[in-house]
Amino acid sequence: MHTALRTHGFTESVIREMTRVADESGAINLSQGFPNFPAPDVVKQGAVEAIRSDVNQYAITWGAKRLRDAIASKYAHWYGMDVDPEREIVVTCGATEAIVSALLAIVDPGDEVIIFEPYYENYWPDTILCSAKPVFVQIDLTGEIDLDRLAAAFSSRTRAIVVNTPNNPTGRVLHRAELEGIAELCQRHDAYAVTDEIYEHILYEGEHVPIATLGGMAERTITVSGASKTFSITGWRIGTIVAPPVVTGAIRKVHDFLTVGAPAPLQEGLAAGMESLGQDYYDRLTADYRARREVMMEGLLAAGFACEPPEGAYYVMADFSALSDLPDDEFAVWMTREIGVTPVPGSSFYRNPEAGRKLVRFAFCKTPDLLRQAVERLSALA
Repeated sequence: MHTALRTHGFTESVIREMTRVADESGAINLSQGFPNFPAPDVVKQGAVEAIRSDVNQYAITWGAKRLRDAIASKYAHWYGMDVDPEREIVVTCGATEAIVSALLAIVDPGDEVIIFEPYYENYWPDTILCSAKPVFVQIDLTGEIDLDRLAAAFSSRTRAIVVNTPNNPTGRVLHRAELEGIAELCQRHDAYAVTDEIYEHILYEGEHVPIATLGGMAERTITVSGASKTFSITGWRIGTIVAPPVVTGAIRKVHDFLTVGAPAPLQEGLAAGMESLGQDYYDRLTADYRARREVMMEGLLAAGFACEPPEGAYYVMADFSALSDLPDDEFAVWMTREIGVTPVPGSSFYRNPEAGRKLVRFAFCKTPDLLRQAVERLSALA
């Protein structure tokens, strides 16, 4: 194990460990965020046709031209962003690789990276891999970001802030005023915003505002997204980066040495989907996830959890204080084995595990039938 990771006590992914426990117990796995329903036919067919046409060798390291053109068109259509597919786009092996590639490209040893907590579990080790110092800013599960607290976290050594909206694990969507506050701090301290926007099209409340569209931020934002959530293809591992040319070259070099490139035929399949699927697909995606959210929320509240409906993404952070005195990790395993439903311990999303000791996270990216089965099992808690 990398010395810095060993020093900080990192082990294997808690989320993937809970999937293993769920598989062993025959539980309904609501821990790891992968859908159990099919991807759009046009996406799958596009990949099949590419394979049959012998698109089986390396694609251009930073992404097949067809896909980069489709990505540029997407950002122009959805957000009015003028993105150069030749100089400002990198296609990676998932958004997770995109984040670490971006950080390795811009962060030097000793720099500081600001991370909101609760956070997606990779951000902290990604920062450590850069030999940088993570600076954590805890935010409430609901309510506005305390911009004064955030401002106090910036320093002369701040190189980047990681911004995840819609958020995993909380489901929060950062409002324009909050993003404007972050943007002002980035400009004041000459820092980059590295944004994880993988859930951009799974939105129930408010609007998704890429921070790169705010004044003065196009040249200091690295926008990360991907295909996993929008097209239900988490196993395809295709992520995307939009960045200013001054850093794109460095990101491409890091990406090249990390993974060389994303799978060539799968890039063609994704391009086919992005070219073909119109607004009706995205409207249906939101409607379907909204219905799943309602099933999940009703079941959790009826079972005795305390939680608020997420504004975006497909997770619910739930407080189980009224149900058990166990710590979160023991409670999650107990639920898996005794109730037959698997969540993720909340402590895995915090630097200080005690902050999440009464929280667990549920993923509702499942078919309505499976969610109803999970809710029926959860009723035993009531």
